Amino acid sequence: MNRGLVLKLSLLSSALALQACAITQDPARDPVVDMPARWDAPAAAAGSPALTTDWWQGFGSPALVQLLDEAQAGSADLRIAVERMRQADIALQQAGISRLPSVGASLGTNAGRNDAPDTPSTSRESTSAGLAVSYELDLWGRIAAGVRAGEASFESSQHDWRAVRLGLLADVAGNYFLWLSAGERLAIARQNLETAERVLRIVEARQRNGVATALEVSQQRATVLSARTALIPLELQQRQTASALALLLGRVPQGYTPAGGAFSQLRVPELAPGLPTALLTRRPDLASAESQLAAADANVAAARAALLPSVSLSGSLGLGTSALLSLADPTRSVSLGLSLAQSIFDGGRQRLQVRTTESQRVVLIENYGKAIRTALKEVDDGLGNLSRSERQESLQRELVAQAQRSLQLAELRYREGSGDLLSVLDAQRTLFSTQDALATQKLSRLTAAVDLYKALGGDWVESPPLS
Repeated sequence: MNRGLVLKLSLLSSALALQACAITQDPARDPVVDMPARWDAPAAAAGSPALTTDWWQGFGSPALVQLLDEAQAGSADLRIAVERMRQADIALQQAGISRLPSVGASLGTNAGRNDAPDTPSTSRESTSAGLAVSYELDLWGRIAAGVRAGEASFESSQHDWRAVRLGLLADVAGNYFLWLSAGERLAIARQNLETAERVLRIVEARQRNGVATALEVSQQRATVLSARTALIPLELQQRQTASALALLLGRVPQGYTPAGGAFSQLRVPELAPGLPTALLTRRPDLASAESQLAAADANVAAARAALLPSVSLSGSLGLGTSALLSLADPTRSVSLGLSLAQSIFDGGRQRLQVRTTESQRVVLIENYGKAIRTALKEVDDGLGNLSRSERQESLQRELVAQAQRSLQLAELRYREGSGDLLSVLDAQRTLFSTQDALATQKLSRLTAAVDLYKALGGDWVESPPLS
């Protein structure tokens, strides 16, 4: 080859390489959010255990553990998330195939005959076989960037599966606690009904003895009816919660009833929230957003590299004979080629594609920052709600104790004739209200604990293998 031509090609390659470095360099990105050094909300008690796997064990409910195992085995949402992982894995494999050479083979044979007036007939026979190989040199990193984008998208799908799983676990736990709470409130309402009926018997006995009036009997009967009416919405809530649980477990809702458990025996575990920076690696939604951003960075690099010429190597080997169905004593042909292709005019389509990918990257950066700030707020709210609900539950228990004593004293005074029925009715309503509020407050505390676990990222598990 002419030395001058070699020098020109070398200079051209150097110039293209410098241009490629200027175009395809990875986009620089500043920190999206300045993470705080600590939490503003009250943290968990000193010495509390850090968040680990199987966090639901801390509630002390074997029935809950069984439900969560069943949900992970039967959830359609988890299966859908696995299929999305599989689709992302297939896309990654397709991107990786672009790094390999393309090989094609051909084999053919044909025969022909020409008959023309006043000329002798001629016949043609030929057989050929060929092998062609082509390979694109990824000088500017376009193909490698596409593979990096595929890898990041696959990682994002894995994090999405973890996010779906975490949401499923939190929903099952929350609905189970709500179902137990509805049962507890039903028991309280039935106990209140029994108390109202007992007081009604006392009032009726006093009326027969000429001490109580018909008005007092009517008032107490109205109280009994009101207590019976209060059972209906609680029974409906418990039934609807059970059907919601059935859907989360992948069951048919008709006729399903969860395994029972004592609502009062549930524990509210304490945990150490760790540092705010840990959220970036613990929360699957944040990890997914970061992977999507990495994919966007790679897509920008690939779009910029597409502006540069593509360089391909090609080679072919051919065999041919003038015989039919035979390659004996063939004629051989070999060819090697180097091609350089560059779009001269496309109306700005490729540069618009670069601008599109850059804009998509900016949107993902903003969404990532927004997701981080939202996560910080959710943890801060969760810590505050858990601490506040604990204090409220403690005060509510004291209120229940005082209401029980007030009802006992009011009933005693009414039996002895030194008190009136209105005091008994008021004490009865107060006791029912405080007991119902205590069950609701216990539910709020349990829900706050589940929400905090979810806000902190739950347990970090490996994604399921793809068969």
